[in-house]
Amino acid sequence: MSNSRWDLILVGGGLANGLIAWRLRQLRPDLRLLLLEAGAQPGGNHTWSFHQGDVTPEQHQWLAPLVAHRWQGYDVLFPALTRTLEGDYLSVTSERFAAAIAPALGENLWTHTAVSDLTPESVTLADGQTLYAAAVIDGRGWQPSPHLTAGFQAFLGQQWRLSAPHGLTRPRLMDATVDQATGYRFVYTLPLSATELLIEDTHYIDRATLNLERAAAHIRDYAQQQGWQLAELQREEQGNLPITLAGNYRAFWQAKAGQPCSGLRAGLFHATTGYSLPQAAALADLIAQQRDLTAAALFRLTENYAARQWRKQRFFRLLNRMLFLAGRPDRRWQVMQRFYGLNQGLIARFYAGQLTLTDMARILTGKPPVPVGEAVQAVLKQTPRLRAFSDE
Repeated sequence: MSNSRWDLILVGGGLANGLIAWRLRQLRPDLRLLLLEAGAQPGGNHTWSFHQGDVTPEQHQWLAPLVAHRWQGYDVLFPALTRTLEGDYLSVTSERFAAAIAPALGENLWTHTAVSDLTPESVTLADGQTLYAAAVIDGRGWQPSPHLTAGFQAFLGQQWRLSAPHGLTRPRLMDATVDQATGYRFVYTLPLSATELLIEDTHYIDRATLNLERAAAHIRDYAQQQGWQLAELQREEQGNLPITLAGNYRAFWQAKAGQPCSGLRAGLFHATTGYSLPQAAALADLIAQQRDLTAAALFRLTENYAARQWRKQRFFRLLNRMLFLAGRPDRRWQVMQRFYGLNQGLIARFYAGQLTLTDMARILTGKPPVPVGEAVQAVLKQTPRLRAFSDE
């Protein structure tokens, strides 16, 4: 089989390519499909979460076998605001992801397979072997680009077994009552069972420079403050999710030189929250419904979808510039506290990337939680860091 020509080769077995493979197996089982993963299993070591309203009812149906946890509602905590918001919140764990994807693909999944080079129609493995396909999709994660200006949501997550029940019944998406000296910081907590928690120390920072030892200490301190008795560290994950401030979309895609991409590699993520599952699911649906799976066709499809998302997220990039560039870093939490005091429907549409013009006006009206002059400069991209970039 290694010498065969494939219909489609997916390079990188993360969320985006995994969902493409999963959806194609459901709708196009006749395709000669190959998924290449450098690690031991698809999905790596991650947790992907999303809100009920972030995906369509049809997508919920085909995503259901991948969902490991579902909760009703979630909490946010700030110095002057504590609030419980309605709506289900769901998580896909890498363990559940691999348990579903691996048997679905069988021998069409190659793990421990390093790639040294690829083109739109070929993949060269580290051992020198070359594979050919009608199309190759590169889904190997975020790659910095000179055509995008981005901050980062950097985090360390630890999954702990406790020696006594923690008492949480729903996630804490943001606890920003913690120390803010290094910029906007919050603790994200998912109750996985009565005595298991995923606790993440999360920072919105200019560069991916999170000190992991300090983040681990933050987690231990937070658990102690909550009265949680940490007994066993079960797993650990870390990440640097890009948060886009500005960029030149056309130049970003021209640099791809016709190479189909998916997920973070294609810039497909919520510009402010960093969530990527909704867009990955939408792209998987588009590809599964596409009859022409040549490299040129898939490049056009992905580029067009990414272009629509880029235009839709213009307002989110504006908000990001206010968050990162206006006011003191240790006061960034005020922007988020004000936001989470708004209408619950607006907040749900924000996460789903479906803000209305009225929503946008509501977010920007009133006294801004950052200095007005700096806010205007950030909105108009008149800061030195952004002057060389253009959104449109």
